Amino acid sequence: MVAELTAPMGGKILKVLVKAGDQVSEDQELIILEAMKMELPLTAEGAGVVSAVNVQPGDTVEAGMALVVID
Repeated sequence: MVAELTAPMGGKILKVLVKAGDQVSEDQELIILEAMKMELPLTAEGAGVVSAVNVQPGDTVEAGMALVVID
């Protein structure tokens, strides 16, 4: 099963905490998003292996954009 971590709202990527090939666990922080002057940690919904990271620090994202893909 493939899962995508999507941006809940528009903002700026502050930190990317994983890379392709990393094993992740449920609720592990993957991305730190800055939105509305707040830092929002975005976490994995389940365990798996990161197959793609579509953003890097400094990128501006829109709501619904796929940030990380987990297999």
